[in-house]
Amino acid sequence: MTTKKIVVIGAGFGGLSAAALLAKDGHQVTVLEKHNMVGGRARVWQERGFSFDMGPSWYMMPEIYERYFSLFGKKPSDYYSLKRLSPSYRAYFGESDKVDMPSDVEETYKLFESIETGAGEKLREYLAQAEYQYEVSMKEFIYKDFNSIFDFFTKRMITEGRKLHVFEKLSSFTKRYFKNERLRKLLEYSMVFLGGAPDNTPALYSVINHADLNLGVWYPQGGFGAVASAFQKLAEEQGVKFEFEQTVTGFEYEKNQIRKVKTSSGDFEADLVVANADYHFVDQTLLEKQYRDYSPRWWNKRVVAPSAFIVYVGVNKKLSGLLHHTLFLDKDWTEHFNTIFNKPAWPDQPSFYLCTPSQTDDSVAPEGSENLFFLAPIASGLDDTPEVHERLKNNLYDRLEKITGQKFKENIVVERVFSLKDFSGDYNAFRGTGLGLAHTLWQTAYFRPRMRSKKLSNLYYVGHHTQPGVGVPMVVISGQIVSEKIGKEQNG
Repeated sequence: MTTKKIVVIGAGFGGLSAAALLAKDGHQVTVLEKHNMVGGRARVWQERGFSFDMGPSWYMMPEIYERYFSLFGKKPSDYYSLKRLSPSYRAYFGESDKVDMPSDVEETYKLFESIETGAGEKLREYLAQAEYQYEVSMKEFIYKDFNSIFDFFTKRMITEGRKLHVFEKLSSFTKRYFKNERLRKLLEYSMVFLGGAPDNTPALYSVINHADLNLGVWYPQGGFGAVASAFQKLAEEQGVKFEFEQTVTGFEYEKNQIRKVKTSSGDFEADLVVANADYHFVDQTLLEKQYRDYSPRWWNKRVVAPSAFIVYVGVNKKLSGLLHHTLFLDKDWTEHFNTIFNKPAWPDQPSFYLCTPSQTDDSVAPEGSENLFFLAPIASGLDDTPEVHERLKNNLYDRLEKITGQKFKENIVVERVFSLKDFSGDYNAFRGTGLGLAHTLWQTAYFRPRMRSKKLSNLYYVGHHTQPGVGVPMVVISGQIVSEKIGKEQNG
């Protein structure tokens, strides 16, 4: 293979994954990152002794990280340590109605049975199906690049499609197993973190329940920032160079190829470019019109995944009644999803998620203090104002105090809101989305944006817009797929 100068735009997990593999293959790889650290949405914000993971906080599917590091003869444990959370998380359905999800799946069967007669055995059947879907997906679909519709609608896919429940909605799938709404919520809540809702996401994505309940929920010591740093170190060990605070402004072209990547501080020569920046931003803003793959109309017809209203809070006291992960599902579930997908609006009473990593990790907060990360999923593309922020923030604070019976607002010493405008400003995110494109049927596999430009023979894309999709494990896999694709297509 001829050594190429490869420029990777963006140091999110997709870019980090691809960069290390391409350098391992002998290429000269430079990563250009807009911010002063790696991680993309998994950046870290530090203030007054508090250390906040700004984005991802659920470490799941550990075997995907194991598989990636093994490509270099390494293990994740060479770089960071993991702890399996037990219980995995807590879910509140009201002030006196909560459940703790066991890390032992046999205990989870007992929990479901205690809530609904027969649900324990039903969950066993449900998870067996989810495990089958997971294994087939990993072998047949997840690690595969789909160049044509025939790569997706293969004989195997047509044969297995019904078994994989590709053409059935998750909401109807869970209803066939469980009558109790709380149990269905426990199986459906994670769809919003995959960019969808239970009624617009294929039941295939019940694979996440296998990952959650069978494979477990883990915590990397030091948070996701430690994982991003590990990927950076691994890449540097392969010879990857990182250039920080480099804002890409455009390209210089020769025929149907990019020859230089232009930044605010200079130009970088490139034989090949891998874009881990927001796909829409690259396609519609950085590229000149004649090199764009998709039209504005095409983009405007996409089902965009939710954004997020996030508040990072440092409190100078310890709080009881919280686990590392806590879900607040006490309000109208359907109405909240309606405000995200069907009638986009700021929610009045959202379901929300609270991460309290200081319950597990002393390093993320000063002694005697608590690190709180509030996240309420919201529709992308909304008007984002300080007045709305204040209202929603106070709603989340009041509900936490009411449900847990503890005051904390007067003990806040650090506070930062991160919302739509921040996703747009920091990541050039399309409509301020926090995740990319939703995993609807027609935005799955072949139907996601292409990994290789149709107009420029040396431009590739990696990250959550491409195959296989949303979530840190998936974008790590996208880096593997694109590096293999480049190896096959760019020899010589």
